[in-house]
Amino acid sequence: MNFAIILSLAILLDFVCSENLNFLIHPVILIGKLILFLERRLKNGYILCALVLILAGITAGIFLFMFDFNIFAQIYLIYLALAWRDLKDETLIIAESLFKNNIPEAKKFLSRVVGRDTQNLNKNEISRATIETIAENSIDGIMSVMFYALVGYIINKNLIGVFVWIFKAVSTLDSMIGYEKYKNFGKPSAKLDDILNFLPARLGGIIIIIAGGFKIKNLKIFLRDRLKHKSPNSAHGESAFGAVLNLKLGGGAYYNGKFEEREFIGGNNNPEAFDIIRAQNLLDRSCALFAIVIIFTAEFFALICA
Repeated sequence: MNFAIILSLAILLDFVCSENLNFLIHPVILIGKLILFLERRLKNGYILCALVLILAGITAGIFLFMFDFNIFAQIYLIYLALAWRDLKDETLIIAESLFKNNIPEAKKFLSRVVGRDTQNLNKNEISRATIETIAENSIDGIMSVMFYALVGYIINKNLIGVFVWIFKAVSTLDSMIGYEKYKNFGKPSAKLDDILNFLPARLGGIIIIIAGGFKIKNLKIFLRDRLKHKSPNSAHGESAFGAVLNLKLGGGAYYNGKFEEREFIGGNNNPEAFDIIRAQNLLDRSCALFAIVIIFTAEFFALICA
């Protein structure tokens, strides 16, 4: 089973078809419904987290078994997990709204992709929030998916899709119950997400610096700012994007009416609407380079195990 073909075709499908090949309800939506169902009935966050991961893994395994673990089933599961095309589409419409100077529309579209309050943001703040979303999701929505496809390939070539969807289940858990509102209940999901994204975030940050045309100055900014976030991983993508694009990212924001203080990271310039397009271009270069690194790693592993 050729990993390069599997990952390349999954990425191609994501770009060409977006979610058009998803004939049923998207698995992330199903996982979200499962989390909501269990949240109302369980008081232990560890049990909820374990149940969601077990059911996600079993479901992906059954799907692969139904299709005899063939290459097309593996491609389909990775394709569904990738958020590359969707991330670009969702952030492009924000940029287009800003180009038209339609701030209310930009806020509405932004509210679909960020957790912060958007009603009082100005044009620069909307641009900053959009670029931060691109930066953070470049890792946990794209690079981490590729990374766990590689992990699955190394452990068991027939179960690539299972590993990918266990990771996606953790990511969904973290986004739904991992934040401060849930405190101890969401802590297992948040911590597991931190653990699974630990290596992809660090590798991804370096890849972004390289894809942006490697400069020592950018590397120094990345190393200086990569831990300036309450999450051990979130600032890696943001600091790398901010360094390469020379944009000031981070800073405080309101979440559910409560102001959350954060340090500024990255470069010196305040983001503008056109910088969203620059961030998308850097996203493409970075994720393409990450895919190449992952593919070469898989080929190297196959070679030494032959």
